[in-house]
Amino acid sequence: MTGIRTVRVELGERSYEVLVGAGARHELAALVPATAQRAAVVTQPGIPLEIDPGIPFEVFEIGTGEDHKHLGTIEALCRSFARIGLTRHDLVIGLGGGMVTDVAGFAASTWHRGVPVVHVATTLLGMVDAAIGGKTGVNLPSVNGLGGKNLVGTFWQPSGVICDLDALATLPPREVRCGRGEMAKYHFLTGDDLLAMDESTRIARCVEIKATVVADDEREAAGKPAGRALLNYGHTLAHALEIETAFALAHGEAVAIGLVYAAHLAHVLGRIDGDRVQHHYAVVGGAYELGTSLPAHLDPQRLLASMARDKKAVSGLTFVLDGPRGVEVVAEVPQAAATEALQVMAGRS
Repeated sequence: MTGIRTVRVELGERSYEVLVGAGARHELAALVPATAQRAAVVTQPGIPLEIDPGIPFEVFEIGTGEDHKHLGTIEALCRSFARIGLTRHDLVIGLGGGMVTDVAGFAASTWHRGVPVVHVATTLLGMVDAAIGGKTGVNLPSVNGLGGKNLVGTFWQPSGVICDLDALATLPPREVRCGRGEMAKYHFLTGDDLLAMDESTRIARCVEIKATVVADDEREAAGKPAGRALLNYGHTLAHALEIETAFALAHGEAVAIGLVYAAHLAHVLGRIDGDRVQHHYAVVGGAYELGTSLPAHLDPQRLLASMARDKKAVSGLTFVLDGPRGVEVVAEVPQAAATEALQVMAGRS
């Protein structure tokens, strides 16, 4: 089909293609493994795209919202897979945004110890981030202050990903903002002038950037300061904000604030100058028109405690931060510096 860009994620024998373009969903059957006899389509109510994988399939809807992103949902899906007799040679299809692809991928990775999965991303966030790279997971609800975002999960690469740009026209404004929060992240990972590109080219370039990073560091190997963990730029505070606001902040909105916080923290640590901080505001708040202020009345100590439980925190407070060598992972960040950055940012609100 003309107008479809193909980006390959190079992972040896587990390599796969990401198809980006209007009408890309019509290429779904080409991504279905030859062994698959049936498919379980995991989706949510109101997803605007209809798909045809070219094999018999049944549709299973999960709930909408982060309060449905938990192990109970995985169990319900697995019971549905059992009911239809899904084998390890069949297929799971994740049709939806980032929550759907996270959940569908996790369920696929655990059913019969792993069945193929193909993602059809229907949100901007899913297209530029969640559906690509093989990270799956669900949240661990907080009990006595212990819990967190995506703490339970697996690495399970899809057999292919479809980013059908037709779906973007159906998104409500908040879903578009969420995707822009993730897209803004890529502005600081490379020197590309993404703002000079049209939307289709920009999305494809974000996919290319992520594919390159994943191919180099599939599972966030320890000791790789320029590896896959860089894709979590802005996410340390973002995940804490999601938890502490009970997900009143959507993921992309929280990432936008987290990017600006990371810039302030890098400045406090002497890694970047004030002009670079302003550049973050210009991209995040200016070009993408996203919120850059901390929500009022959040307890800084609770935010710090939540950030300390982040998946990257293997050695004290750990952040992905800008600096003279570009964006990299920085461990053992002093709590005083993290607190000061929160205070400086709050003072600008």
